[in-house]
Amino acid sequence: MITLYGVYRSRATRPLWLLAECGVPFTHVPVIQSYRLDHPKAADAPLNTASPAFLAINPIGQVPVLVEDDLTLTESLAITLYIARRYGGALGPQSDAETALMEQWALFAATAIEDAALNIQTTLTKGGDTPEAQSHIAICAEKLRRPLARLQRHLEGAEWLMGSRFSVADINTAECLRYAQGHPTLIAEFPAVKAWLDRCQARPAFQDMWAKRSAEPA
Repeated sequence: MITLYGVYRSRATRPLWLLAECGVPFTHVPVIQSYRLDHPKAADAPLNTASPAFLAINPIGQVPVLVEDDLTLTESLAITLYIARRYGGALGPQSDAETALMEQWALFAATAIEDAALNIQTTLTKGGDTPEAQSHIAICAEKLRRPLARLQRHLEGAEWLMGSRFSVADINTAECLRYAQGHPTLIAEFPAVKAWLDRCQARPAFQDMWAKRSAEPA
């Protein structure tokens, strides 16, 4: 059985969403980030990313981590691709070409979207009203316009990234792009992308994951 380490307020949302889509039984160990240990509810997650017991599992001290039998995976997108191949059915690849395409979208999300999108979220969370913050957000938004234009062109002719069916490619890309949703106008500039992201986040498995994430202390 899969054991997944990590709280919902982390990149563990990616495999947790996918596991909800698959209906796969798993053991969830809520490992909290060590920088959040001063939170009054941190005792609800006694393991943290600096705990010796957790560092023995992932020496880099990051979540999520998947352990199944002798396999340990420590990168969220590798975890989702593995779950999709092993348990996902139509959520995973059905051919070598689809494997390559799903890997392509995962790498696209990680390299072209996540960093700038996460910078937008982080800056807004810390208070994005200063001129310096607004300038930084504008720079990050501009970095995202080219990959969003790529997504826009693709999604103008397809309901999902793999065409007619929802898959792990949508989960990985949507979760990286989610960080930029706090920007007031950026995603709306790309209507096919916005409609696709709305479809992704309307799915019952996402809603279940998001409710559990929202229930965790911020």
